[in-house]
Amino acid sequence: PSEDVLAKATTEVNLADIPPGGEHTVAWQGKPVFIVHRTPEQIKNAEASNGAIEPEPDSKRVKRPEWLVVVGVCTHLGCVPNRDPDGGWTCPCHGSMYDASGRVVRGPAPRNLDVPVYSFEGDGKLIIGKA
Repeated sequence: PSEDVLAKATTEVNLADIPPGGEHTVAWQGKPVFIVHRTPEQIKNAEASNGAIEPEPDSKRVKRPEWLVVVGVCTHLGCVPNRDPDGGWTCPCHGSMYDASGRVVRGPAPRNLDVPVYSFEGDGKLIIGKA
């Protein structure tokens, strides 16, 4: 692949810029990716449920409990969900709701928000698109 194609294959994120409870959105392969630095309370809430429509344990959706990384595209029709006060997301188009682990809990969305391939380099860097 050409250099410009390879450059879009991965996105690096400095995690030090995201405080606990904070969220940062980056572009990867033309899609938004939500990176959430979860608090202990958010982790506890996410681990207490398996979701609803497509049950999946939180532990299968994260590599480190304090960091959630999901593609920010609704699995119904491709809208970009908004952050809601409960720590999840709500799609403004058709009302699908996702919990703090990106699992669909209500609405027409057929599946959970996708988890992209990603890896950590040390404690301070996230690389999306590289396992």
